[in-house]
Amino acid sequence: MTSRRGSFEAQPPIAPRRRRRPIAAAATAVALLPTLFTASACGGPADAATNADDLTVMTWAPSGTGSADRPGMTALAEAIGRDVNTKGGLNGRRIRVLTCNEHNTADGATACAQQAVDAKAVAVIGSYSQYGDRFMPVLERAGIPLIGGYGLTQPEFSSPLSYPVAGGMPALIGGSGRQLVEAGCKAVALIRPDTPAGDNLLGYLANALKPAGIKLLDVKAPEQSSDYTQVIRKAVGKDEPGNCITSALAAEPTGNLLDSYRRVAAKNTRVASVIGSVQQSVVDSTGGDSGPLAGAYVTGWYPPESARIWDGLRAVVRSDAAGGRSIDVADPGVQTTWVAYEVFRQVTERLSSAGRPVTAKTVTALLDSGEQVDVGLTPPLNWGTTNMLPSTESPRLVNTWVTYQVVKGGRMTLQQPGFVDVRWVLTGSKPPA
Repeated sequence: MTSRRGSFEAQPPIAPRRRRRPIAAAATAVALLPTLFTASACGGPADAATNADDLTVMTWAPSGTGSADRPGMTALAEAIGRDVNTKGGLNGRRIRVLTCNEHNTADGATACAQQAVDAKAVAVIGSYSQYGDRFMPVLERAGIPLIGGYGLTQPEFSSPLSYPVAGGMPALIGGSGRQLVEAGCKAVALIRPDTPAGDNLLGYLANALKPAGIKLLDVKAPEQSSDYTQVIRKAVGKDEPGNCITSALAAEPTGNLLDSYRRVAAKNTRVASVIGSVQQSVVDSTGGDSGPLAGAYVTGWYPPESARIWDGLRAVVRSDAAGGRSIDVADPGVQTTWVAYEVFRQVTERLSSAGRPVTAKTVTALLDSGEQVDVGLTPPLNWGTTNMLPSTESPRLVNTWVTYQVVKGGRMTLQQPGFVDVRWVLTGSKPPA
């Protein structure tokens, strides 16, 4: 499969035999994205004047809890609601966007899901929670689909009512492994949380490295710490040429990890990470091009924030619809929320054009039908039965494509054009010839 540049700046490809998928050309994307949900109607007193014809949706994320916070996701959802309604609604109907702080707790996630049920939401869109085993059963009993969850938990990739738009941490860590193989690494240390979720990542990275015979070192780390010196020393080891480390911690702990890495002053070890652990704000806060992330490899779900294909998102964030709130467009949670709302827009347009009502049931039926949904920011998405991942644990992980990025000139940029398919890594299959 070949790849075309579109209008994205990128470095030359680093491997001629990799399966790649083109990223949609910016001209097409710019034509599509301004029609996005840029309007108001968030939960609370401001929605007292709602009526029966409104389309109610919900987005939740933790706020005020520490490193797990994703307030930009709910802030963007509210801005999307305002913009849509300012421009006449979605296919002529007001959209009522409810938001919920799930407080990074199981009870909070359950309460948010129940609020969506009580409000008769037609979908939960975007959203971030580590407690999929608590919120998905609530949504399933009510028949409410989850479109574009962040992908932290196994139920998001197994529930028949979950429609993930990205491959979550499995795709990222598998992609990071392949990126490091092609960078010439001889040994890779994975710095990951000492949690069950972290345990799962190890297998995906092992699948990615095994065909190249690369040694893998598992380095468990606390989810939060102000000093990761011992963790870094274990990961760096003898600091020999060809030694590489990749991290899968949250953004704030990753910043602390990089401070420790700077103090250890490794000369030969190369740094890599996954989006969410490293994003542009982390690059900036750790010194940009003069910091430890200079030249670092990063595996992402989407094109980097600097790409023109995100112009529609930037326009909403800078508009009056954002209400003056700061929303980081480089945050992968924000980006996932944007993509998820675009999926919902396309679904509602198709239902309306067919003269069908927009309900949780009809949204689910259309998503299950096998029709492709192409929003230009991922390869076309398809949740039909024939497109499921052949995995008992993660059959709903249908987007197995990632992007390879590199920190260059203090900015995260595409390392090469197009998407890379890591489906074979996720299924433990043989690499493509």
